[in-house]
Amino acid sequence: MTDQRNDRKGGQRPDHRRLGRELNLFDTDPLMGAGLPYWLPDGAVVRHTLEEYVRDAERRAGYRHVYSPALGKRELYEISGHWDHYRDDMYPPMPLGAEEVVLRPSLCPHHALIYRSRSRSHRELPLRIAELGAMHRAEPSGVLGGLTRVRAIHLNDAHIFCTPDQAVDEARAALELIARAYADLGIEAVRHRLSLPGPGGKYVAGPELWRRATDLLREVLAEAGVAYEEAAGEAAFYGPKIDVQITDPAGRESTLSTVQIDFHQPARFGLHYIGADGAKHRPVMVHRSIIGSVERAVAHLLEAHAGAFPAWLAPVQLAVLPVAGEHVEAAAALVRGAHALGLRAELAGPEEGTLGARVRAARLVPYQAVIGAREAGAGLAAVRLRDGRRPGALPVPDLLRRITERVAARGPALWD
Repeated sequence: MTDQRNDRKGGQRPDHRRLGRELNLFDTDPLMGAGLPYWLPDGAVVRHTLEEYVRDAERRAGYRHVYSPALGKRELYEISGHWDHYRDDMYPPMPLGAEEVVLRPSLCPHHALIYRSRSRSHRELPLRIAELGAMHRAEPSGVLGGLTRVRAIHLNDAHIFCTPDQAVDEARAALELIARAYADLGIEAVRHRLSLPGPGGKYVAGPELWRRATDLLREVLAEAGVAYEEAAGEAAFYGPKIDVQITDPAGRESTLSTVQIDFHQPARFGLHYIGADGAKHRPVMVHRSIIGSVERAVAHLLEAHAGAFPAWLAPVQLAVLPVAGEHVEAAAALVRGAHALGLRAELAGPEEGTLGARVRAARLVPYQAVIGAREAGAGLAAVRLRDGRRPGALPVPDLLRRITERVAARGPALWD
């Protein structure tokens, strides 16, 4: 089991790059390139668990999931406006026969095409399309860092196509999804920002559409009862947005989650729905991301928790420590029982060092179960929690039930 050191010890600020290496979560290689990290097995567990959490939350909220390719014809991004307004952050086009294809910088043009793939009725709206998809941005080498700024991004993205009178409710519901996710993940939002266009930026034309979108977002924030600050120059090129801001242990602020109302792309792609009057109407496109990119979310979680992930998200949830060789069989049976219930458990046997050394090595694991002669003979496990509490010796079935219930409940609590 990896030696897991608490970065907060001695006042040291948690740094996700150092923690990622020490906990064997992710790494980089010059042959893959800067800003292109790869995920190791324990990091893949965290990422997969986070992705499944988001997908489950979205399913419960009425979203339908799709997959779309990470490439698109240059013409697609000319229509969306990315080519004119975002080209400096995109990779150059690649010739493919008589065409040019581009690594996508965003998922919204693809979802617009999915929407317009067939005729839509007002009865289908709101149509909530979600995807955890790859996109690529040509970030300068000077701004790359760990998982926070990368060139291959996996974004928890969604686009809601709705009628104009549904837009406020949909955007407010997206803010509520973000708040619930932050509570489960132990993330604190330091402020909400209404990001508006500023002088000199590359923004699409259409003052009336910008005004309508801004007024709707102000209404969303008012109905949600969320205090916010306005910031000029922080809008997306196609519309204003609500940014949910976080800070790292050094006090640096960044955006993790966003909600946007967009009138631009529905018009550019000629989207419509058939209203109750039998006529064609233009839908509104609400963009939203609950946790932003998986990379930035994991980086923030690592630093916010100093590597001690909430129990439901931890790569190893239960460490089982037999005191001596004769207790290994009982310990292995406990591990098998945990696996059968879907828990992530590992056996740390005597060959890995003294009991004290193994306890220290597993200090960031939420639950430790020590099995000695008394426990092995009575079907018990002596429980230690990551926060230092010791609930005592429990029957193995009771211990597994308690952990399973706590993991299923999510949230930051370790024990009821």
